[in-house]
Order: sequence, then C-alpha cells, then structure tokens
Amino acid sequence: MVNFLRPFSLILVLLLSLPVHAEDTPLEFKNPAMQDRYMSLIKEIRCLVCQNESLADSHADLAGDLRKDIFEMMGSGKSNKEIIDFLVQRYGDFVLYNPPLKGNTVLLWFLPFVFLIIAIFTVVYFVRQRTAVAGPDLSGDEKDELDRFLGDKKNEV
Repeated sequence: MVNFLRPFSLILVLLLSLPVHAEDTPLEFKNPAMQDRYMSLIKEIRCLVCQNESLADSHADLAGDLRKDIFEMMGSGKSNKEIIDFLVQRYGDFVLYNPPLKGNTVLLWFLPFVFLIIAIFTVVYFVRQRTAVAGPDLSGDEKDELDRFLGDKKNEV
C-alpha cells in the first residue's frame, strides 16, 4: 500500500511547491532621474481593469503589461508625450487621470458643476416655497377673536 501512495504524495509535494501567485519583478532604471520619471508617468496612467487605481498601484495583469511596455518605451528613448500619445491612441482618453478638454470630454469636465448648480437652485426653490406658504387671510372679526384667545392664554401662563 505504501508503494501505491508514493506517486500521489510526490505529485502533491510538487504541486504545493509551485508559487501560488507570481509577483511582477520591479522594473527599475539604474539612473535615478529616469526612475523618477517612470514612477511619475505610471502614476498618471489609469489602470484599465481597476479603473480607480493608477498603474503604479494596480496588481492587475494588464497593468503589469502596461508598466513593462512603458518601461521598454522609456528605455528606447521615447518621451513622456510620445508614450502618452501611444496609450491614448490605443486605449482612448480614459487611460489618463486628467483627460484633456476636448469635444468628447466636455461632459466629464463640466457635468459635475451643472449638477451642483441644479442642486443649489432646487434647494433655493424649495426653501422659498416653504417660506412663501402663509396661513389663510383672516377677517377682522377672526383676528380679534384670535387676539382675545391668545391674550387669555398669556394671562393663564
């Protein structure tokens, strides 16, 4: 029976020895200025998988591939503008955390302000409506009766 379990135990040991999650090897330039430029550039680019993280912060496979592509483009001498233009051409303005003001991004820039203005006008309108609502007009006799009633109440206190 021991001979029967030996191959299975060997396979189990081999499977358990495999890495569960392979981490990206950090991409680093030997030149500190290039490394700073690389780090600032990958912080400006949005991860297309995570969408609310930069490439520097993301652990997605696509982010790792993009970091590697940017590293290689910088190593080949491309400027930040050339790299950003390549990424925008390939993935659109969404890849940038600060998309440029264009015809197709106007809503991204101004829609929050439009909503804010609409909210302010709505609040002002409802506050004015609430203060404008007054009680019904009273006749002279009704006003006198109300004054007598309130006067009696003041004397009781």
